[in-house]
Amino acid sequence: MIFHDPLLLLLLVVIPPLVYWSFHRRGTSQVLFSSLDTVKKLKPSFWQRYRYVLIILRSAAIVLLVIALARPQYGNEQTKVTTEGIDIVLAVDVSGSMLAEDFEIGGRRHNRLYVIKQVVKEFIQKRTNDRIGLVVFAGRAYTQCPMTLDYGMLLQLLEKAEIGMVEDGTAIGSGIGSSVDRLKNTKAKSKVIILLTDGRNNAGEIDPFTAAEIARTFGIRIYTIGAGTKGLAPFPAVDLFGNTVMKQVKIDIDDDALREVAKITDGRYYRATDTESLKEIYSQIDKLEKTESEVTQYTEYHELFHYFLLPAFGLLLFELGMTKTKFRKIP
Repeated sequence: MIFHDPLLLLLLVVIPPLVYWSFHRRGTSQVLFSSLDTVKKLKPSFWQRYRYVLIILRSAAIVLLVIALARPQYGNEQTKVTTEGIDIVLAVDVSGSMLAEDFEIGGRRHNRLYVIKQVVKEFIQKRTNDRIGLVVFAGRAYTQCPMTLDYGMLLQLLEKAEIGMVEDGTAIGSGIGSSVDRLKNTKAKSKVIILLTDGRNNAGEIDPFTAAEIARTFGIRIYTIGAGTKGLAPFPAVDLFGNTVMKQVKIDIDDDALREVAKITDGRYYRATDTESLKEIYSQIDKLEKTESEVTQYTEYHELFHYFLLPAFGLLLFELGMTKTKFRKIP
């Protein structure tokens, strides 16, 4: 609650002197008696004993009147937000090499795809008013989720992305091509592909550089992420007895190609060697690609003075009535 004329509340300072004067003033009315002995023996009545109620009523009425004069109000604030959304396609590698368990969460080792899905979830949950799509690729590319603002559905479909859902291989060019196809006809001011892979292009009908050139013609920027440790990585394998064992396998990431793809589209290349660096990369991209918004605020005020004015008049009338009846002075 706010006041339209808050300075009028200074009038409340008259209340303490009024109360003090009322309790300490001497009566001026006189009645002549030949002797006061009889009067002194009379006990004060109930109404005489509580005569100070009159000043309380009058003080409360004055307080309410002053508050009413200050025009108390409450504002109903409305915000109008105009956004210029960003369209983002998350292109995620689901090839067999993503089974390598060189990333950790909470001290436990997990395969690359599992950790990537957790980090991508956090990235999605930070976005607002941006349409996001999901493309997965291995030997070919597949649209897992079209462009949407329904982040709940997007997260469900991200969770269902698994290794083996597409024939094996690493078709980076096809992953970019499918992502461009999702974005080329959208009307967003900014269009972005965030492509993550742990290998080098060895499948598909289009090479990554050609796909990047096509993306550039549509004004699409590509951020590329190479995921995985440098050198050997623990990879699950089955021994002669059918048991799952970990073997150290070297998985080759084509850093130069990914860097060039990003450069062609005026994007950036990042290298993630562990969970923390992967989180930091998505956090940096989140800061770089922010939705522009124009916020206009409207405040509609509602007057509250009548809630104080009416009780004030009621108290004054009640005090006047009591003064003329129960608390009437003679003469």
